[in-house]
Amino acid sequence: MTQPAPPDPSRRQFFRRFAGEVLTGAAQVAAAVEDLRERSAAEASVLLGDEVPTAGAVAGASAAVPGTAIAEGFPRGFRTPFRFDSDDVLLVIDQRRLPDALIEIALRGAHDTAAAIREMVVRGAPAIGQVAAIGLALQARSARGSKPNTRRGILAAAADALRMARPTAVNLPWAVDRVMARYTAIGELSEDGEAIAAAMLDEANAIVAEATEDHGRMAEAGLAILPMPAGRPVRVLTHCNTGPLAAGQFGTALGVVQAAHNAERPIHVWVDETRPYLQGARLTTWELDQAGVPHTLLPDMAAGVLMARGEVDAVLVGGDRVAANGDTANKLGTYTLAVLADRHRVPFIVVAPLSSVDLGTPDGSAIAIEERRAEEVTTIRGVRIAPPGTKAFNPAFDVTPADLISAIVTEEGALRAPYEESLGAAMDRRAARRGQAPA
Repeated sequence: MTQPAPPDPSRRQFFRRFAGEVLTGAAQVAAAVEDLRERSAAEASVLLGDEVPTAGAVAGASAAVPGTAIAEGFPRGFRTPFRFDSDDVLLVIDQRRLPDALIEIALRGAHDTAAAIREMVVRGAPAIGQVAAIGLALQARSARGSKPNTRRGILAAAADALRMARPTAVNLPWAVDRVMARYTAIGELSEDGEAIAAAMLDEANAIVAEATEDHGRMAEAGLAILPMPAGRPVRVLTHCNTGPLAAGQFGTALGVVQAAHNAERPIHVWVDETRPYLQGARLTTWELDQAGVPHTLLPDMAAGVLMARGEVDAVLVGGDRVAANGDTANKLGTYTLAVLADRHRVPFIVVAPLSSVDLGTPDGSAIAIEERRAEEVTTIRGVRIAPPGTKAFNPAFDVTPADLISAIVTEEGALRAPYEESLGAAMDRRAARRGQAPA
């Protein structure tokens, strides 16, 4: 097998400069929106070094994307999972194809976007919330010339399609409802379709910009509680993918790693492969490679061996939905890690923005867990590994009880139990920071 070339130093420099900019300047939310659009366009042509192939439509998870030109060799680069191609088109990286090929798919409205989310073209709770918001805004733009009643039906159906794309992560319905609330505030039967489209896009852009600010603050908060061993790198274990590909601009759990890297604190990342979809093996290693962060890939079930040997200083994971009591739904296998970490007295830290917190869900038993196709377990990237007709149990997420969580790191700091109190207080602090009335 041909080994990939070493990371380009200029790309490492970009990684560190990008992290520093977010950590120090993301509070300027209004300016950040335009900056994000300009930066994402530049990344595709300059950072990656060559033009990124673009596909015209979303295909099913097991089918080829029509019209796709596949990039040869091992693609390199560090970037966000989406960028604007024009006012009418959002381009998203097809994360099913990484790390073998870097392909972008064009989204022109809510139904394209719902398909992309459902088929895991774009994934990660914060990222799917941001992309859903933009997809809904694109739908409003395409319907701006419609009659008010027709437009209302189009947008209601679009919002429903997006909400149903994946049921577990709360960021998705939260973002859709927020953009729809902007539409309702203008007036669902308003004749001014241009004003409606502009307002909904403005709300989607605000969601993206706020996420950038929040994730930068969250990374700082996580860095502050990260262990600092004397004379050696801190060794953290991650699960699934929690970097820019999953979070939009900066990252959640992997954002803390980025902050450590930017601060020149020695760090080594143990990367769970994350069966059955291999997000750790395919995506997290890809992002860490671009950043020049030392890392080692391991089978999921090797995590216990590492902890027993004392070779893990902390476990950092994301969170797709955090209930009011702190119970956290995250990628399947997270609960297993939490039990192992508790057994070996390793800090187990959830890193999730408050947009992933659902105070309306009292505890983990009320979280709907998505179950996906058997083929994701019985095959690996299209190659069958079990006899035909084998049944498979394939929940996409599990729930980690709050009493196994050492801290929940948010943009309002590292929160501790009792989480009913600390999560509610964090929500109030965020509202005060943004000049909003408490929820």
